[in-house]
Amino acid sequence: MRPPSDPLPTADGSPELRDLEDRYGSYCRAMRMLVREGKSLKTVQRTVCWQQLARLHDSRPARYQEPDALYLKLCREGGSGAAATARR
Repeated sequence: MRPPSDPLPTADGSPELRDLEDRYGSYCRAMRMLVREGKSLKTVQRTVCWQQLARLHDSRPARYQEPDALYLKLCREGGSGAAATARR
């Protein structure tokens, strides 16, 4: 059995980080779908896509924005009114 991996990939070339980066577009699409559905920030924060986007930001903050910022940006773009919910 393999030991459990670190919650945050630390090495630049780690397979976990490369895998997360490869799936970045999918996580953003998932977040976009959640925003379109009018999900609250609190609900979105409990999703896998949020967790993975947060891991990417923690590993490479200069390259990947915070999930909060992405959520608010998508709310503004979608005009769904979810931005008001995000402030709660």
